[in-house]
Amino acid sequence: MQAQIDIKSLYSDYVKTLETYIMFRIKQRTMELTPELKAKNRAPINLSIGAPTQPPPQTVFDSLKTALCEPGTSTYSTPKGEPFFLEAVVQRMKNRFGVDLNPKTEVFSLIGSKEGLANMFRCLVNPTLNEREQDIILIPDPGYASYKEQIGVIGGKAYPMPLQYENNFMPCLESVMESLKNDGFNPEKVKALVINYPNNPLGATATRDYLKKIVEFCRLKNILLISDAAYADMYFAGQEAPASILEFEGAKDIAIEFHSLSKPYSMTGWRLGWACGNKDAVGILGKMKSTVDTGLFKALQKAAAEILTSKEGDKYIEQANLQFQKKQEILLKGLKELGWDIDNLLIPKATFYLWLPIPPGFSSSEDFCNQLLEKSGVVVVPGTGFGQYGEGFFRISISPGEEALQEVISRLKQDGFTFK
Repeated sequence: MQAQIDIKSLYSDYVKTLETYIMFRIKQRTMELTPELKAKNRAPINLSIGAPTQPPPQTVFDSLKTALCEPGTSTYSTPKGEPFFLEAVVQRMKNRFGVDLNPKTEVFSLIGSKEGLANMFRCLVNPTLNEREQDIILIPDPGYASYKEQIGVIGGKAYPMPLQYENNFMPCLESVMESLKNDGFNPEKVKALVINYPNNPLGATATRDYLKKIVEFCRLKNILLISDAAYADMYFAGQEAPASILEFEGAKDIAIEFHSLSKPYSMTGWRLGWACGNKDAVGILGKMKSTVDTGLFKALQKAAAEILTSKEGDKYIEQANLQFQKKQEILLKGLKELGWDIDNLLIPKATFYLWLPIPPGFSSSEDFCNQLLEKSGVVVVPGTGFGQYGEGFFRISISPGEEALQEVISRLKQDGFTFK
């Protein structure tokens, strides 16, 4: 008699509560509704995904083509990254942020910053299913949806730091620690604190004074400061350039920062990034990565090194940001006509996101977003997809073209989606 097969019984206890990434859930639902939506002239317009739609700079294609034919290109690289890539990162960090780095000890290549963050969390957490005994990592809420899942799946506790209008999206860290204690958790279990400025999903930035205070707080508490700087180069004309956490005195004692080429250069599918900062944190991350990958394709590193240090790369970022600013203005004008109190909302001057309250009359963020998709074919993300403090809000990505954004406003007007 054949034994009963139950593959699910073999799963790790840590993955049993793992949820499908919200963007994949939204994509699946959109695909299911697409035939119906097309039939009523409401083909989906995707304002959910955080990815640029324009092509990358021509330089990266030219560099890649050349590198493909170089001897040794197809052999293994190293998880740390080729010397020419690491040197380019050092030059970029110096030119953009005024930060000095040692390529041998303070920089490490990543297969995108998402992968790097996941491996960094693995370096910190001692896994356990006992929630009260779990190592804690403080994360922004609302925040990038992957933080919570990446920490939970390795047996850690992701504790939310509320980013709200009341605190200008810059929470008081002492209050967070007090809330943690009141919730029955041990502050001594806090291993790390994650910041993400400019922020996904809010688009919010932080003042230099606030960032300085975070460095001081983490040094005082001996908490690793993890800065996710994926959107550091996405800011509008006339605004102060977002800072690297490594610009602040003492940051290298306690901080590691994660950068990506995905957003500033529209290279999301290339999966290129780096970690930099405290040499011990970079070092242990490198040891972890050496067990799971063998480095980036050398030709990709050549293309990345070229764009990071070129004038064309800087010009590309400048022009892309001007386009995002113009598209934001188009959308804000239309939303204001529909009743959103744009003049009294905290409108971001960075990233390509808008964080807006749902209209009255809807039971939840998810209810509003579902109705918007089912009736108008407009795909946005409910605020709860980014944490418990996201209820009552939704996120729009302004990355599609101007015509698509105009069509979105037209559909909302025709289908009765107003803030009234």
